[in-house]
Order: sequence, then C-alpha cells, then structure tokens
Amino acid sequence: MYKAQYAILIDGGFITKKLYAKLKQHATAEDVMAECERLKTLPQVSDYELLRIYYYDAPPSHEKTNKPVSGTSYNLSATDRFREAQSLHDKLVLKPNVALRMGETRLSPNVWKIKPQVMKKVIRGGHQLVDDDFLLDISQKGVDMRIGLDMARLALREMVRLVIVVTADSDFIPAFKFVRREGVRVIIDTMGHNATVGLKQHADEVL
Repeated sequence: MYKAQYAILIDGGFITKKLYAKLKQHATAEDVMAECERLKTLPQVSDYELLRIYYYDAPPSHEKTNKPVSGTSYNLSATDRFREAQSLHDKLVLKPNVALRMGETRLSPNVWKIKPQVMKKVIRGGHQLVDDDFLLDISQKGVDMRIGLDMARLALREMVRLVIVVTADSDFIPAFKFVRREGVRVIIDTMGHNATVGLKQHADEVL
C-alpha cells in the first residue's frame, strides 16, 4: 500500500550548536545521523515513508587574514575547526537518503569582533588587548533561503505531506505558513531550545 512521504530538513548551524552544548565537543556526521534516527522513530511518522533528509549549512571559509592585534597571518583553512566542519559535510553527503544544500560563508569587512566579556573589561579600563580577545565575524548567506525554497518545492509538487524541521529560527514562519496552506503538516524539533510563540503558532506540533 502506498504511503505518503515526509522529509527531514535540518538547519545545520542550529543542530551543531545544540549538539556541541549537549556533547561538549563538535558534532560528527554520526551524531547528526543519530538525531535523524530518533526522528524517524517518532509515532507521528509511522504512517509515512521517508523521502530524504536535507541538511543545510555553509562551507567553512578558505580565506586568509591577519590576526587583529599581532598582525600575524591566519589561514582559516588550516584550523582544526575548518577540518572538523569539512569532515562533517564530507561524511554526511555519503549517508543514505541525505542531501546537502550549501549556502555561502562570508567574512565581514571588519573581519574581527571583540568578545562581549572582553568589552566589559575594556570599558572598565586597564585591559591590554590580545588576539584571543577577538572572534572572526563570519556570516552564512543563502542557507535560510534554501530551506524555504525546498519546503515550497516539496509542497507544491506534492512530494511530501509532512516535514520535520530541526530549527528554532522564526525566519521560517513564512515558509511554514505557505506549506501548511498547501496541506503539508509541519513538525519542528527545537532540541529543547525555547522557540518563540510565533514559531510555535505556525507549526502543527513542536517536539
């Protein structure tokens, strides 16, 4: 007997932050897939068949810059964080029923931003700034847009009748409203994050 299909859509930046807080280390592909297996066993999807798992993220930056205080050269592609992120993507794309949707990573024109806790010390006076007082000012572009477009495509082509979206980002409210009008059920998994009332209002269920 034919079963309606469902899809899992994962906000990569969100899930890796939540897993880091839980595991106290950077998430691996196996950690992400373990979360997917948990979702696949939910009673809400027992009458559905999985179409695909979509993972949305931006690639780690390859750019080179100089450290903010010492001025020494800093190659982002030579960092442990770059290798961990690249390994995650490389392994996830080989997992069954997983598709990666990649946006872009951009450094801001200022490149560096001072850590909030350090700014307090600077305001109080007497703190000598060092390189470790700063964070790279990196942003992701095009990730949210890809999630919204895929949700609309899946709904309009009637490829799925249910989506599980792993996020707590209120920017997805318009996409949720659209696909629900097309008859698609929306379940959001916030992984314990305190989502806004507005986001909850436009989902059929919040895990």
